[in-house]
Amino acid sequence: MDVFVLFSGGKDSSLSAILLEPFFDVTLVTCNFGFAETWETAEAVASELGFPHRVLSIDGAILESASNMAVDDGYPNRAINHLHACALKCVVSGHAIIADGTRRDDRVPMLNLPDVQRLEDTKECTYIRPLLGYGRRAVDALVDIHLEIEENESEKIEKSDYEVELRAIIEARHGHEMVRTIFPGQHLQSRVIGRRLFCV
Repeated sequence: MDVFVLFSGGKDSSLSAILLEPFFDVTLVTCNFGFAETWETAEAVASELGFPHRVLSIDGAILESASNMAVDDGYPNRAINHLHACALKCVVSGHAIIADGTRRDDRVPMLNLPDVQRLEDTKECTYIRPLLGYGRRAVDALVDIHLEIEENESEKIEKSDYEVELRAIIEARHGHEMVRTIFPGQHLQSRVIGRRLFCV
């Protein structure tokens, strides 16, 4: 069976793909809204991990809408959740099983249970979240076993998540100070470099 995993090139989506690998034929999918070529890092990481990779182009109007949300809210959470929900709906078109790297402690991106059920019912699909029962420490322990990663502040690391294009469009439309207002705190993000050799 095929599963299409939303993929940013970070540790959570990479680990999800590895956890699904014994049970499915995994294809990694990076969504791009056409504002910045954010998919290249994910493509390189997918190659290092040994998974096929696709880029899914999504209507840029969705990114415009999300950027307006972020500016109106002064905070990115609702905008990122909107992008994630739209990405899932786009990926599921034609694919029966989809997955992502959301984990138990995530606030964004994260679908609530009614939205998950609505997605599965209306799209007649199966949506899998392999890390949903895992907290940060458990994820980090699995990452230490399976992945080589680099970590740095959000603005200093190459990645292919929704935040990259969201920051880029906000900066283009409203300037760098607006980006700093909406994304005030620096937090660490990861990029996968490769797999660790793992023996049972």
